[in-house]
Amino acid sequence: MDSVTGKGSAFSSFNALNNDPDSAECAELMRNMAKLFRHVVDRCDDEQIAKYDEVLCQLAELVEAEARADVAELLAPLSRAPGHVVIKLANDEIEVAAPLLEFSSVLSDDDLIEIVQEQSNDHRFAIAGRSPVTDRVGSELVKRADSRTVLRLVSNKDAVIGQNTGTGLLARAAGDKNIAASLGNRKDVDWQQIHARLSEAGKRALKSLAAANVPVDEEKLADAKAVVLNRAKNEAGFSATEWKVAWGQVKALADRRQFNLSSIERFCRFGYGHHVASSLAILLRIKPEVLVKWLATQDTGAMIVAIRAMNFKPELFQRVFSSLPWRDKVDAEEAGVAVKKYDSLSQKDAHDIFELWRSHSFAKKGNPERQQTVNVA
Repeated sequence: MDSVTGKGSAFSSFNALNNDPDSAECAELMRNMAKLFRHVVDRCDDEQIAKYDEVLCQLAELVEAEARADVAELLAPLSRAPGHVVIKLANDEIEVAAPLLEFSSVLSDDDLIEIVQEQSNDHRFAIAGRSPVTDRVGSELVKRADSRTVLRLVSNKDAVIGQNTGTGLLARAAGDKNIAASLGNRKDVDWQQIHARLSEAGKRALKSLAAANVPVDEEKLADAKAVVLNRAKNEAGFSATEWKVAWGQVKALADRRQFNLSSIERFCRFGYGHHVASSLAILLRIKPEVLVKWLATQDTGAMIVAIRAMNFKPELFQRVFSSLPWRDKVDAEEAGVAVKKYDSLSQKDAHDIFELWRSHSFAKKGNPERQQTVNVA
């Protein structure tokens, strides 16, 4: 277990190299550290993961690109990975960064957008093949990437072409017949909805798509609209897969000390419900499965008390409550009732209720030493 806690031979070996590090030894150590992390990540707490993060980042400064690439490939499939080293390697040369850019779910949309803005077209090309590529990320790719990357984005069935990406693609398609032709294969796009927000130049571009046999006839538009509507409905419900991704991304953000109340506000603004829920679990210092249970059973009372204990402003509570991925959608009437209950509950009463629940919960499990307190400052 010493190797898991960060007090064993792996970390000791690193310390022994500090005075006169040898590149080959550092490379071997970095690979071994990454392999060890893959085996023990499910048993690591935040402090232990932070130790791996620190060591891997320092080793990355001492080794050649080949070793960094090997470590990037080892970390890429993980849903929970050290935040700093993932970002560091994702911004590395493309031979190192590629597996993370294509496959790492730990990279958030904000991380990817920053890389699209600051790195090379090769980095953008790798991102365009991700599963999924959200509308926000796709929009940034369309603005900055070369035609090769845009074509890869359009052909990626897991890339969402919504309002932001769609309008940009139409502008690119007006001057690029290959992009225009490729758009014809996307039957999941609601061009009618996008058309309503287009500029005159964009509308001219849409007309040019008809000549390229893009499906803009009424029947296909109706099918596309149904697909988009179903996707919107699904976003309101809890998804185990999306939860796992969101949890890893929010934890990585916390690893880098970049997680705060503004993060939650941003998640609400972009409708990232699973990220909002993950954020609450972290702030409340409760196990993620507890919060998942509240969502699955639509325990609005527990959510009201827990959030009030953290003393969120009523406006933020309303945004958070409406953004959460309830398994069965909470309707407007229920949301209104929740806001009224929130307003009528004092922060002190909520804190006392929540701490009583926490104490009772841990006592039932026979683990009173694991009691924690909620930071409501």
